[in-house]
Amino acid sequence: MEFERKDERSLCAELLEILWKDDRHVEHHEFVTLEDISATGLCLATDIEFPIGTKLVIKYPRGKYEGRVRYCQEDALGYQVGVQFEPGYQWSPRHFRPSHLLQFRLKPPES
Repeated sequence: MEFERKDERSLCAELLEILWKDDRHVEHHEFVTLEDISATGLCLATDIEFPIGTKLVIKYPRGKYEGRVRYCQEDALGYQVGVQFEPGYQWSPRHFRPSHLLQFRLKPPES
């Protein structure tokens, strides 16, 4: 399944805590791996399958982001979960810089 990317993504690696409520409104927390991040969202690697639209709180050392699951795709190690930030939340490396961060720009294919 292909998703349109509006912002440049930065590859990264960081262990983060997430919080969410299930359909019975029971709060859960789990540690997940941050795979990539952009100004408007991020991708997490986890062993949990999340329904589309699930609200997540993503905690980082000096704050948090809130967002909703936009996709959840199974892979060989678990699930890749795409999260779009809620209004009012935007990533910037000035506020949160993952331990391992690789920023690059993909060149469009040559015609």
